[in-house]
Amino acid sequence: MGIAYTAKGNQIVPVTRRLVIRGRKVRDGRVRISGAKNSAVALLPATLLADGESVLQNVPDIADVAVQQDILRELGATVTRTNAGEVRVEASGALSHEVPYPLAKRLRGSVLLLGPLVARLGRARVPLPGGCAIGSRPLDLHLKGLRELGAEVEIEHGYICAQAKSLLGTEIYLDFPSVGATENVMMAATAARGVTVIYNAAKEPEVVDLANFINAMGGRVIGAGTDTIKIEGGHPLRAVEYSIIPDRIEAGTYLLAGLAGGGSVTVENVIPTHLEALLAKLEEAGVELADCGDAITARLVGRPKPLQVKTLPYPGFPTDLQPQLTAFLLLSEGTSVISERIFEDRFGHVDELKRLGGKLETDGRTAVIKGVERLTGSHVTATDLRMGAALIVAGIAAEGETVIDGVEHIQRGYERLTEKLTDLGVVADWID
Repeated sequence: MGIAYTAKGNQIVPVTRRLVIRGRKVRDGRVRISGAKNSAVALLPATLLADGESVLQNVPDIADVAVQQDILRELGATVTRTNAGEVRVEASGALSHEVPYPLAKRLRGSVLLLGPLVARLGRARVPLPGGCAIGSRPLDLHLKGLRELGAEVEIEHGYICAQAKSLLGTEIYLDFPSVGATENVMMAATAARGVTVIYNAAKEPEVVDLANFINAMGGRVIGAGTDTIKIEGGHPLRAVEYSIIPDRIEAGTYLLAGLAGGGSVTVENVIPTHLEALLAKLEEAGVELADCGDAITARLVGRPKPLQVKTLPYPGFPTDLQPQLTAFLLLSEGTSVISERIFEDRFGHVDELKRLGGKLETDGRTAVIKGVERLTGSHVTATDLRMGAALIVAGIAAEGETVIDGVEHIQRGYERLTEKLTDLGVVADWID
């Protein structure tokens, strides 16, 4: 994952690293996309639903996935990464119902242990999770779903405590199509008697991936990818081998990064339909696109045309690509407007982008970007994952050298970062 360590006294500690990018030097590049981070952090907990050894393939080697693997180990599972992209989870023995706080505070996805632990053990104790500070992400829909399935759920001293002697299928309406809540309810409902129906369910490809994994295990999930998902509970589940879908956010990031640097870029191992919202906006910006099955090639001559974009739940424009698109539009030929409708605090990248010469301002959940002819490299700091990706895109677009601090946030979601930037044609190095 690109994380270096050093001895400090009697302890081994991470070395503080920076990423240096020398912009405007992009040649035509080609990048192979890794497995989806947001699928991996959900499918790893789902392996606990069955005894035996499940094998997940195409698993990205990133910090968030490493934390989720460590959580499974602490719960009593045996977790082994055998080769590039393959993780084996043996969950046949006795398992603990309590997720350790030091790990949970590092990963928002730790809350996805609630559903599997309640399904398998009848109880779970999960700390309120950590993750990126991008706005309020309440857990009320997770708790509501478990309660309606018959679990008793309380928050005590910073822990979510859930227990159920038995779960009973029911109809659950989500006030917002939350990905995490949809996934937690799906996993818990596999152990419920009868049929559970989730209305206003999240439609994201990662939700479909989890449903396909459960079905491969012998479960019965119908309708994933629509706003109504039906789960027939009580089917015995078995350990299986399963390959995770490609990461659409990583693919979008490298497309925007290559275009920002003035080169032609090809991303391989992608599912183009998962990127339709981004591709539509790129075409609107003047980008030439070629879809070659599991690869997309993009090319832009000159500066991008300005855009108006609003983030929405899938299949709308993804909030996880909003910062990167904002960075790409810094060099547009006019004024672009970005409306953030998912997270209220997802414009933390704006002030850092100004350091490179970007002309942009925010008003509440709206950012207005006035395109400029050139950006200049600077020293910037990432404080969350996708903000870090946006700074990479802007650094590639800028003339001169950009130094990025806070790379530990970026390593949460991007595998083999400098190697892939090199594949893209970018000059990028680590410095300590």
